[in-house]
Amino acid sequence: MTPGGADDAPVLRHVEGEAGFLTLNRPRALNSLNHTMVLAVEEALVTWERDPSVRTVVLTGSGDRGLCAGGDVRAVYDDIRTSGESAAADASERFWHDEYRMNARIARFPKPYVAVMDGLVLGGGVGVSAHGSVRVVTERSLVGMPETTIGFVPDVGGSYLLSRAPGELGTHLALTAGPVGPGDALLCGLADHFVPSESLPELLTAVATEPAEEVVARLATTAPPAPLAEARAWIDHCYAADGVEEILRRLRAAGVPEADAAADVIAVKSPTALKVTLAALRRARELPSLDDVLRQEYRVSCAMLAVPDFVEGVRAQLVDKDRNPTWSPATPEEVTEEDVERCFAPRPGRELELPWEADGTS
Repeated sequence: MTPGGADDAPVLRHVEGEAGFLTLNRPRALNSLNHTMVLAVEEALVTWERDPSVRTVVLTGSGDRGLCAGGDVRAVYDDIRTSGESAAADASERFWHDEYRMNARIARFPKPYVAVMDGLVLGGGVGVSAHGSVRVVTERSLVGMPETTIGFVPDVGGSYLLSRAPGELGTHLALTAGPVGPGDALLCGLADHFVPSESLPELLTAVATEPAEEVVARLATTAPPAPLAEARAWIDHCYAADGVEEILRRLRAAGVPEADAAADVIAVKSPTALKVTLAALRRARELPSLDDVLRQEYRVSCAMLAVPDFVEGVRAQLVDKDRNPTWSPATPEEVTEEDVERCFAPRPGRELELPWEADGTS
């Protein structure tokens, strides 16, 4: 994390030596991403990709709490309340379209992209960091995809990352929606290197003049333990089930306190979000690339706007903060296959278009 500068722009941008530095700069909102920030990040990447004097890009967050706590879903909720569902849906679709383009560009960026994943890195924060080529966590890192808690689904390429975690660890993280510490982030493939937070100032100084990979390798140390590594047996067995109902049954029957606790956590999430999330992860495993998964996520995210659970989840968690959402349908058994399939339906004329598709490159 870096201190906020005098500039009140939501994304700070400067070049020092051979490194371009991007700082997400909404510390009071935990650097949550809005449309302006997404466009600013992509513009910087396009500029620096073409600039031979910039050899590395470094992403940090202002303040002392985290890199980024996600997309600004409160703004989506406010739009729905003030502008109506149709106008809000159009705005949200434009935001996600550009955000997912940015995620794809980060993954394809031809120069080292160093993401300093210090503190909270949630939802959209994962999308702006975990697709980078050099992903650094510290002892303060908490990394996760919390979407099912607000009646939504992992997006920003999160279903791609989680579907490729070892065994069923990604399914566990997606359905429980909880963050993990640095050891588990490394285990699950969400990060590459552990650097103590006290070494970050040296890292940020050195990458301006030295190759990023060499700097990180020099400062990286052994990560803290990964608790999920010891839970693989019950996680892999329980989450390999075909449906949410069977996953919950297996968790209850596992005879492991942690499994029972996971079932308690999952049982209060949006049933629709749980079922769509599980389907998205299973399908993402079969898709060959991040680009393909992002296209799927765009369909699903836009479809979820029409599901009442998203607005209700944001209300309960972020607006009224009563933590007591009323989901509709109320149970997994009431969510039909048709309800799930509807979220994956093609949207002719309204699909995700990635930057390189227009010029025919792959």
